[in-house]
Amino acid sequence: MFILDDLLFRPLVGIVDALHTIALDEMYDVEGLEAELKENQLLYELGERSETEYQRRKEELEAELETAREVHEQLSSGRVEVKK
Repeated sequence: MFILDDLLFRPLVGIVDALHTIALDEMYDVEGLEAELKENQLLYELGERSETEYQRRKEELEAELETAREVHEQLSSGRVEVKK
């Protein structure tokens, strides 16, 4: 019975783990968020974005970036937890 478990379930768990890692990597794209922060700054400097909107968006992006960095740190250390 254990041989059957090893043959059928371990590869499935490995595939699910790989898909989970890829999904988290896509959802929490550090480089993409850093680019959005730069774009937000540029739009403000060009006068296309008000200071209020700039500050609001900057705070949102910085919070998302902090979360993304934490997720990537957990991915690299292998201690990812799924929470609701």
